[in-house]
Parts: sequence; C-alpha cells; structure tokens
Amino acid sequence: MRRIAVLSVHSCPLAALGGKETGGMNVYVRELSREMGRLGLRVDVFTRSQNPHISRIVSMGRKARVIHLQAGPEEPVPKNEILNFLPEFTSRIVQFAKENKICYDLVHSHYWLSGWVGEHLKGQWSIPLVHMFHTLGVLKNSVRRKGEEKETRDRLRVEKQIMDVADCLIAPSPWEREQMILHNPAKILVIPCGVDLTLFKPLPAMKAKKILGLSEREFVLFVGRIDAIKGIDVLIRAINHLSRKPWGRSHSHNLGLIIIGGELDADHRAESQEMQKLRKMVNRMKLHDKVAFWGSQRQDLLPYFYSAAKALVLSSRYESFGMVALEAMACGTPVIASRVGGLQYTVKDGQTGFLVPEGDWKALADRIQEVIENPPLAKKLTRAALAKVKQFSWPAITKKVMSLYDSLIKP
Repeated sequence: MRRIAVLSVHSCPLAALGGKETGGMNVYVRELSREMGRLGLRVDVFTRSQNPHISRIVSMGRKARVIHLQAGPEEPVPKNEILNFLPEFTSRIVQFAKENKICYDLVHSHYWLSGWVGEHLKGQWSIPLVHMFHTLGVLKNSVRRKGEEKETRDRLRVEKQIMDVADCLIAPSPWEREQMILHNPAKILVIPCGVDLTLFKPLPAMKAKKILGLSEREFVLFVGRIDAIKGIDVLIRAINHLSRKPWGRSHSHNLGLIIIGGELDADHRAESQEMQKLRKMVNRMKLHDKVAFWGSQRQDLLPYFYSAAKALVLSSRYESFGMVALEAMACGTPVIASRVGGLQYTVKDGQTGFLVPEGDWKALADRIQEVIENPPLAKKLTRAALAKVKQFSWPAITKKVMSLYDSLIKP
C-alpha cells in the first residue's frame, strides 16, 4: 500500500479557519488527505507543533493522520522565522519514519516553507517531490501597495529552488501556471482546488438567517483572511458608496456587510494592523451599523452564512484560486469578485458570477446593486454556478492528484 508524506509546516490542517495563518490551504490539505485515505492511500500530514498539549498524532479519518512535530518553540511563531527551524523539522520527520519503520513513496509539500523540507526529503529518501505553492511571493509582491511589507528574499530564493527541484508543480488554475512558466518553465500540471458538496449546498435563506440569529436585513458577505491582499478596504468603500446611492427598492440602501475572518474574540491590541486599519475606516465612514466583523467561524456554519447572504464578494488584489468562491457557488450564492488570479478561472463573468476590475469599488458597488435588484439575474447566475461547481467535488479532484502520483512513483 502506497504511503504519502504530506508537508504543511507552518499551518495545521486541523486548525480553526480565519486566523492569520489559516485559510484555504488548511481546507485543501485536510480534504485532499482525507479523500486520499478513503481511496486507499496511507497519508501522514506533518506539521510543526504549536501547542505541547495537543496529541502528537491525530486521526483525520481512514488511513489519514496529522503528525505534530516539535521544531523550535511549541507556540505560534511569525511565519518568516520558521525558516530557522526547518532543518530540525526535517530531521524529526526522518527520525519518525525510521522509528516507525515507514518508507514513503512520495512527498507532497504545500507552501514554500514545506517545499524547503520537501526538497531535502526528496534528496535523502530518493523519492519524487510534488509541490503546490498556494501563493507565490513574487506575485504577492507585484500587487503590494507602497509601504506594505514585501515577501522576503529568502522566500523568493526558496520558491525558485523548489521550481527547479520538484518533479511536478501543481497549479490551481491556468493563470497561475502561466505565471510560473514566466518565472521558470518547470513541469507544471493544472489541478484545481475542490469543494465539499456534501457540506456546501443551498439552504433556504430565511432558515439560514434564523439559525445564525440574524435579522431579515439583506447583507453581502466576505470570507477569508484579514490581509491587505484581500482588498477588504475596497469592499468597504463599495458599501459606503451603496449607502449613498439611490436604489430601485427603497429598503436595500440599508444593505449590510458581514466580514468573516480573523480571530473571533481577539483583543483589539493584539489584532493585526490590517484589522485595525479596517475598523478605523468603518468608523471614519460612519458605517458601524452596516459593517460587522464576525471573526473566524466553524466551517460547518459557513453554508448558513453563504445561503443567508445576497452575494459573496471577493475584492482581492491577488488570489491564487479562491476556494470560498466555490463554496458560495455550491450554496447557490452569487459571487462577485476581482478579475485577478485564479478567480478568473473559478468565476465566469456574466455566466456563473461577476468579475470587476481590481480596486474599482464603484464597479463593485454597481454589480452588488445589480444582483440584489434583479432576482431573475441572480437566479440565472446561481443556476449556472451550481452546474459548474459539480466538476470540483473532492473525489474528482483527488483522483486527478492520485493519477499524478501514479505517473511519478516507480513501480
């Protein structure tokens, strides 16, 4: 039976979503690993222990488990400092495999920090390395605004190394594949991210609102990390613009925005600079009665939020894929997104949702108003989206990844 070593060094796939280092990648690693286990592979996901009280080995389902290894202090550490602990993390994996008499057939690493470890394990064990970046430093830097912290030279150097060394790179969209080819024409295969169609499905809006304890007021939704690259400031400007625009339906000018992401009960003093900026922006625009920060939420509650919302809005400056767009589409919620990165692949403009120029809050506001004021249009978009999203089921995506493994593993 084949064994796969999956690397997710900086972020545990079992961690609560919405925090600074948790998001789509956690969902991807968890769901892909679980599905591979169901389909017969033995999968060990190695992650850096951030809490000494958590069990070293945690089952994720049939034949899939997470293994927490100590490397540096067992507490959250700034992402870029983890580079210092990678040699220790690598040796802990080698030690674990040796002590348990395990021989892995392939390493699948996620994000650049894991790629560093994957490169060393590939060399030590003489097995294939598959890597997925999830985000690329060079692309993030290209959209960073003046004064914002750039990705480090170490990250850019390591990413280039991984492109050279990996046996295969997985790109979640044709757009990302093109960007990687520009920087290094390595072996790149496009396999999109997936969505759990048993969890994410349409629910009656009124029922969803009742379960969440929401009023009947209409709102749009943002789900994701609180990060400048997500363009939440652009969405807040759009809401501000809509609050001053004339509406065809008188009550809709009272449209609200719910922002899901960030720690739920975070002490304001400990909040990220971006969250503080957004709160100040809401205060300055006098939007306290329209914009609500709900913090991170359990994934099993997200279908209720999607179903209760009039639209999911992603005004990102850069998005490798945009898994939350798939989740919303599967719940029958219209998606309005920036015309950037993988979102151009996930959302077909005018067919399964709307795409607007990045940073254009007026165009964003116009599309939000159009979706809310034109229910037949919203229904048409969601019907097409529900049909399209079926191709992104986790079993379908996992079979593509396993087919790639088969092509690389020596018989």
